[in-house]
Amino acid sequence: MSRNYCKKLRESAVESRSIVSMGLDPILEYLPAKTGDIRKDLSGFYHEIFTEMVDRKILPGAFKPNIGYFHTLDRPRNGDFSGSLALADLLAALEKIFPGIPVILDAKRGDIALSSSNYANEAFVCWGVDAVTISPYMGTDSAVPFMAFGKGVYILNRTSNPGAADFQDLTVSGESLFHAVAEQIIRWAQEFPGTGAVVGATSPDELSSLAEMFAGKEIPLLIPGVGSQGGSGSETVARLRQAGYDPLLARINSSSGITHPWKKTPPPTRWAKAVVDNLENLNRETGGAF
Repeated sequence: MSRNYCKKLRESAVESRSIVSMGLDPILEYLPAKTGDIRKDLSGFYHEIFTEMVDRKILPGAFKPNIGYFHTLDRPRNGDFSGSLALADLLAALEKIFPGIPVILDAKRGDIALSSSNYANEAFVCWGVDAVTISPYMGTDSAVPFMAFGKGVYILNRTSNPGAADFQDLTVSGESLFHAVAEQIIRWAQEFPGTGAVVGATSPDELSSLAEMFAGKEIPLLIPGVGSQGGSGSETVARLRQAGYDPLLARINSSSGITHPWKKTPPPTRWAKAVVDNLENLNRETGGAF
């Protein structure tokens, strides 16, 4: 099953002519129109964007909703699950409108084995996604329940946030911790094909180093940090190619940089066009993958 995830990544890249991961992280204050009905407002927001994408035939190579952005809109003690229902609506729409494009649930889970098994079921059974992000910190028994599920798993390796260096750059047994994690990812991927890594575009030298380690080993890369975090899509593709890594297995993510480009200004009248324009621009910027 997980070998099929790598196949799906390559096929969707070729079909969409994109290796962009379109982050779907809703922020209510930036919605162009609000009625107070969270589920309705988010469904309407994404419907307008998806309609514009289909009409213009501009697609990403993956979608990546971050579960925290949806759960924070729930008020379960009041019986209000608006955020979770909006996520369910979103996933149903993606499956219907874009059936060949992988959906990555950004959840960053990781716990003792039995708890990890429940979190894996949350991602793959409850939400029915193609892949999930997880933390490697608790080791093999924490990661295996996700990898053994037979779908895609992206393991945090060298992330794009400023605080990543606090731990990931520490020297352990003569090498950086993120290199040690990468070596473990390679071992895991041999047993569980489809196991991948999260490596940020904001640290291009580290990206190059890790891409060289992963080259030829069928290890998908999820690369955040392009757009509002300052990473370059074209440089990222160039470094992947220089490292001998197949860029069709990579997904270069941008979230608010695509879907909320008006954060510092009022939304434009044709806001869905602005969103799809940004997706088109990032597709063009990363077009060296083809």
